[in-house]
Amino acid sequence: MQGLQQFLAFTETAKHGSFAAAAREVGTASSTLAKAVLRLEGSLGVKLFHRTTRQVTLTPDGERLYHRCQRVLAEIEDLHADAAGSRASTAGLLRIDMPIVFGRRVILPLLARVQQAHPGLELDLRLQDGYVDLVKDGIDLAIRVGALQDSSLVARRFASQTLLLVAGPAYLQQHGQPTTLRALSRHRAILFRMPTTGRDRPWQFIQRGRAVTLHPTSHLRLNDGEGMVQAALLGQGIAQLPDYMVADELADGRLVELLPSLRPAAMPISAVYPSQRLLPPRMRAVLDALTSS
Repeated sequence: MQGLQQFLAFTETAKHGSFAAAAREVGTASSTLAKAVLRLEGSLGVKLFHRTTRQVTLTPDGERLYHRCQRVLAEIEDLHADAAGSRASTAGLLRIDMPIVFGRRVILPLLARVQQAHPGLELDLRLQDGYVDLVKDGIDLAIRVGALQDSSLVARRFASQTLLLVAGPAYLQQHGQPTTLRALSRHRAILFRMPTTGRDRPWQFIQRGRAVTLHPTSHLRLNDGEGMVQAALLGQGIAQLPDYMVADELADGRLVELLPSLRPAAMPISAVYPSQRLLPPRMRAVLDALTSS
């Protein structure tokens, strides 16, 4: 078990960014952790950290080892819980990452119901539109839209998202209603700035069975979906937005869908999590709620 303690010392140090912070967390001396990491580096024959007087940062070899340690230690935790007979309980902490608007409108109400059914469940929720590294950032579960890029993750599809082209009645009365893709070039575009690239998200359509992508000139650019909805309501132009974000506005006539026959294909919405780990009951409770909603 001495070797395991060295890996634990390494993992805690990597997580906290310094021997002192890690030592405070685990209740031991920072010199003890430093010596354990040195012994681990010696036995592996690689350098795991770049060290300064104030902090430590992972080397490329350290990054690879840290990712593997996260998965292995998570399984050990689950095995320990199983042996202790606590796997029947949904109590414990679950860290979930999700897109901002979809998280607020769809996931938060669902999780509120899950917590009502399982009062011992503790949730740490991160709402952001950029992608995170689940293993590196210690995220148990993430909600993602579109095709899964990371093959090391398991994805459970539980919903879909369709992009709708919309505008307000006042805007259409002033500028006219486009009936073709070509006509869109004469209109004012409200575009979304993608958080991962900083670029404008293009408009997507299906025409005659083929995918079509347009890059309209931006008259207004936002990095927030709800802000785009508000801009469209204020008559500032045409926006392409997920269906769940404009359902109420379309239903009561405050927004109008344009070119509905050219809607792009629906994109999957999935719950994703690291593949090489057992699923504790708290995770299964949330996944079951998502897939049955």
